[in-house]
Amino acid sequence: MITALIAAVVVAWLVFSYNRLVRLRNQVRTAWADIDVQLTRRHDLVPQLVSAVRGYASHEQTVLQAVTDLRSQALAVQSPARLGEVESALEQALSRVLALKEAYPDLKASESFIQLQRDLVKVEETLQYARRFYNGAVRDYNVGVQRVPDIVLARAFGFSSAEFYQARDEERPSVQVQLQ
Repeated sequence: MITALIAAVVVAWLVFSYNRLVRLRNQVRTAWADIDVQLTRRHDLVPQLVSAVRGYASHEQTVLQAVTDLRSQALAVQSPARLGEVESALEQALSRVLALKEAYPDLKASESFIQLQRDLVKVEETLQYARRFYNGAVRDYNVGVQRVPDIVLARAFGFSSAEFYQARDEERPSVQVQLQ
């Protein structure tokens, strides 16, 4: 009787722990999908923004080319850590493009540029929230797969730690924009 009770408790713990780890892993996947949606929105806006700026500031080709190249790199990257690096560089390049409006009064008055700027700011705000949510989900999941005694179950069923989405240290200072 006691053996059966102990076995039932162990089985209940295994089922509960396994289901919790699956839920946490799926939460990380869902959070990553949310980031991916926002990055897709950003990547869809970038060509429109570059096109709007190109007409007014054609000699700013290096800035526009950097944005285009970084967008291409971001589309090809799968690792959350590496994607964080590329997206951070893209964010800095986009801020330089948005700063061009001060040097070009016609661009500053362009309704399409203003709307693209608003859309991009909205995407950036949503992306910031999605990143925080993702990192919170990764933290909870990693705690779940590293905590004793759940680590035994996690290793047995192939649950491994997830990567955080993070920027490199040199990308953390605020962006300084200088126009000549």
